[in-house]
Amino acid sequence: MFRITEFARMFGLSRSTLLYYDRIGIMIPSGRSEAGYRLYSTRDKDRMATIQSFRQAGLTIEDIGRVLSREEGDQGEILQRRLRELGEEIRSLQAQQRLLGRMLQVESRGELPAAVDKQAWIEMLRAAGMDEDAMAKWHSEFERRTPGTHHQFLLALGISEDEVRLIRTRSQEKSELSQAYRSVER
Repeated sequence: MFRITEFARMFGLSRSTLLYYDRIGIMIPSGRSEAGYRLYSTRDKDRMATIQSFRQAGLTIEDIGRVLSREEGDQGEILQRRLRELGEEIRSLQAQQRLLGRMLQVESRGELPAAVDKQAWIEMLRAAGMDEDAMAKWHSEFERRTPGTHHQFLLALGISEDEVRLIRTRSQEKSELSQAYRSVER
């Protein structure tokens, strides 16, 4: 039997992640010591390996819980849905890649097309397959990597200084939230 800290280390998880998994019921330890410490068995180790495989495949904790608690038919349905989602994400990323390639071509000539303003830009992003969430992620990544360039880009679209500050603040908050979420998953 393994105590929580030892078990967490085996999987590169934090103790708090295991406590969370216990609380929501997807990884309940097999027992407790006389002192009340959580104890994990070899069988628990196999279950955690399965959970990690599902996490690596991009399943949410909620979906993992459903897969682990249901019949085999439901597992296939959830995995098929995730596969479709990945396909959509890939198509969206490819559209973004094409758009950025065109932007780089224009930028290398040292110009921005005169017709590109805020509304035209939003329409181009939507045409490339980006929804509001994807646009927010794009701004967040732009802000994280090159904040000054992001600022200048927004101004070049004819956006007011006040709105630029608001967009940048939201982008920074989203980036910080994403980083915090990633650190909790580890």
